[in-house]
Amino acid sequence: MKKKVRTFSANDQEIAMLEALAAYHGFSKSAMLTSLVKKEFWRVFPAGTEHVRTDANARVKESDHGRTTD
Repeated sequence: MKKKVRTFSANDQEIAMLEALAAYHGFSKSAMLTSLVKKEFWRVFPAGTEHVRTDANARVKESDHGRTTD
């Protein structure tokens, strides 16, 4: 199975910020980006979306602002 090639654009300062975060957490830059996207996705869509469902074992509860995950 071939890997999909994905690219993104960032300026030198943003790349330096990404490298610093990745080194701090012991991640590759790719893993750091994935981690940040996942964290932000679940913050914005705690109950998932039509195309992205929560994991079967995820606890989702109601809050004053809608559904959140524990």
